[in-house]
Amino acid sequence: MECTINWVPASGMAFVAETGSGHLLTMDGAPDGGGRNLAPRPMETLLAGAGACTAYDVVLILKRGRHEVSGCQLKVSSERAATDPKVFTKIHLHFIVSGRKLPAAAVERAIALSHEKYCSATIMLGRTAEVTTGYEIVEA
Repeated sequence: MECTINWVPASGMAFVAETGSGHLLTMDGAPDGGGRNLAPRPMETLLAGAGACTAYDVVLILKRGRHEVSGCQLKVSSERAATDPKVFTKIHLHFIVSGRKLPAAAVERAIALSHEKYCSATIMLGRTAEVTTGYEIVEA
């Protein structure tokens, strides 16, 4: 996996990443750091990517288990260290999974498998952060 990141000097502190799959992703800094708040911060992008990675796993595991999942929302909250490097120290992943007659045990298993085995992003972030999970099931 690879990507190329280019600084956009005219914008202050914005950067455009071109991923190996050919997609563009813009990121920017906060105004107090020279940015113009035109796009998400790089650390927000990292957190969002980790969230999408684990949500992807949960949906895929439930679908492979032939469960009638129709929606998955993930609310991610985090805390970072006060001093540099300001790594994530706590990350909480709250899944809101909707579907027809979804067994709680299946949702718990899907989250656990992602958390412990499949989600490279959250497992990697778990090296510096305490990663916790929670969920609720909404009948569709």
